[in-house]
Amino acid sequence: MEKSQFMNKIKFYFFIFLFTCFFSSVLYAEKNYFAEGEGFFLKKNLAKSKFKFEKDIVFNPKNEKSYLYLAKIYKLENNDKFQEQNLNTVILLDPKNEEGLYLLTLLKLKQSDYERSKELIKIFTKVCKNLCKKESELREKFKNLK
Repeated sequence: MEKSQFMNKIKFYFFIFLFTCFFSSVLYAEKNYFAEGEGFFLKKNLAKSKFKFEKDIVFNPKNEKSYLYLAKIYKLENNDKFQEQNLNTVILLDPKNEEGLYLLTLLKLKQSDYERSKELIKIFTKVCKNLCKKESELREKFKNLK
């Protein structure tokens, strides 16, 4: 084997090693940011939680769970605009996300958006599996909106 072939093989394996290290650290970071954000959220540290979920979205823009947690944070902060943006993203990524549908319906009821509330309640009714008990609550609030 020639010296140049040997050097090419070493370069190739070194490249593969660096490539593997880079992507494994990115994958670790994705999971880590979400878990850290969830931990801070449970401890009621909303600022740190929000930052971690935003970082998670940078690495994984399709993680509906991060958007859902951000919506919950904005709900606690009474920021309807950003809550709605994040909930709309949750529904865009997963149209059957029960919790996202439920929270968006509550927000639309709060905003007295009769038509959108009615639509969301219908969708929620069709997809609910775990939060079906909340349907009667939504219907009652909807009746009070009329």
